[in-house]
Amino acid sequence: MNLKKSILSTLIIILGILSAAHAQYAYKIAKLKYGGGGDWYANKTSMPNLIKFCNQNLRMNIFPEEDIVEPGSPDLFSYPFIHLTGHGNVLFSDSEARNLRKYLISGGFLHLDDNYGLDKYIRREMKKVFPELEFVEIPFSHPVYHQKFQFPNGLPKVHEHDSKSPQGFGLFWEGRLVCFYSYECDLGNGWEDQSVYNDPEELRQQALRMGANLVQYALTVNQ
Repeated sequence: MNLKKSILSTLIIILGILSAAHAQYAYKIAKLKYGGGGDWYANKTSMPNLIKFCNQNLRMNIFPEEDIVEPGSPDLFSYPFIHLTGHGNVLFSDSEARNLRKYLISGGFLHLDDNYGLDKYIRREMKKVFPELEFVEIPFSHPVYHQKFQFPNGLPKVHEHDSKSPQGFGLFWEGRLVCFYSYECDLGNGWEDQSVYNDPEELRQQALRMGANLVQYALTVNQ
């Protein structure tokens, strides 16, 4: 009996420590786990690196690791910033599309990052979410390019694929940018550990700065 009490007490202490550790952070952000077979899990080191950069350079207080959330989950509404990436197919069920729409209309923010090969799928699926909206190219004067870091010429070009310029597209709901789509940019690749792609450090920093602008916009201007 004493052994059982000791184990129970230890578990309670551990849970208390974990709860206190989570409570010290003001925000958590998440990566979207979607269906359809695409690699939603791509760029494993990108989000922790972006969070660390934001905490250090913007004095944010974001939990060091991203959560994983599905588009149909009620937990979606716990995150002010959701990131979606991948190379292939994306599929939202009707109920997932409705939930994602409700999340974005209610003040959420979605960053779509084309990791090359995502475009035709994500455009199709976002039509389920907002059938009445079209992606529009965001002008370089938009505040998303002018948060802590200045990007007067728009998105940085991280990796080359089809000799196209990087573009930032958006979906606007009642004048508010609710979804930012980085295309032909590979922004999330630039957030990865330097050893993954061996990109020049200045290029990584540019990618992290733009990512930080997105997070800052979602947490401040967009609220």
